[in-house]
Amino acid sequence: TKDCGKNCDNNQISTTFSFLHGPGLQLSKMMMQRANILMPVAIEATFQSQPQRGMATLKAISIRLKSVKNIQKITQSMKMVSAAKYSRAERDLKAARPYGVGAQQFFEKTEIQSEDKTEPKKLLIAMTSDRGLCGAVHTGVARYIRNELAKDDSQTKLFCVGDKSRSILSRTYGKNILMVANEVGRLPPTFLDASKIAHEVLKTGYDFTEGQIVYNKFKSVVSYQLSTLPVYNAPTVEKSEKLALYDSLDSEIVQSYLEYSLASLIFYTMKEGACSEQSSRMTAMDNASKNAGEMIEKLTLTFNRTRQAVITRELIEIISGAAALN
Repeated sequence: TKDCGKNCDNNQISTTFSFLHGPGLQLSKMMMQRANILMPVAIEATFQSQPQRGMATLKAISIRLKSVKNIQKITQSMKMVSAAKYSRAERDLKAARPYGVGAQQFFEKTEIQSEDKTEPKKLLIAMTSDRGLCGAVHTGVARYIRNELAKDDSQTKLFCVGDKSRSILSRTYGKNILMVANEVGRLPPTFLDASKIAHEVLKTGYDFTEGQIVYNKFKSVVSYQLSTLPVYNAPTVEKSEKLALYDSLDSEIVQSYLEYSLASLIFYTMKEGACSEQSSRMTAMDNASKNAGEMIEKLTLTFNRTRQAVITRELIEIISGAAALN
């Protein structure tokens, strides 16, 4: 403008120029030097605070790979143990089958039927164990009993042999469970164990008219079949018309024989269930070991690819930095 510079003092202007060319210039140089010194430190701190890309992924893959390898070792060991137990269970089953066949022939020849067909009181005995990791051995028994209870649960009671059937059925039909026999499956079943279970079944106080033993019947190493065996009480057996085929059978003899036949049937079904359980566990652990092997191969391939990508990226960064310095 026209008045621009009229109010300016020549002394102030000279002082300003002298400051810019003197102390001001030196101060600016010092600030720039300070900035040049602090800049690499700040950049280095920034890179140190941020973890390198890919290292976290490699660590996660390595941890998972190690865990899968440990699981494979466990499944392979369980397969070997189950194979040894299966061979023994198969030998014991051959010796126990005459007990079950003899008890069944008595009920078949006498043609025993339930005395009350309108409202029968049923007793279902679930033959399972306390051990798992054996496929659908226990769930098949529980599924059959659940379907029977869905028809009429007011006149049906349960006796669970093994904790697995109790844990499955107690969620919806806990009120129908009379008693549970634990510690089954840790050791091979014996006739003494079956006798104790039969004694507990008969002294529960539940006056049933008909009953069933639900168990898994062993067929081969890779297959088993869900089966049932009938169980009757003493009054129902005494009312059978063909009971006269056997001479000198009073009520005490019938009661004693029913206790022995029930123990024989329970012993036979426990042996069938133990053999089916060990064969199914052996097959399940073999499949688990194979699946773990396939997963280990995939994780190893993923780990190698990720590590190769990380190394390639680091080499590119080093080469780029060296080229920038040159």
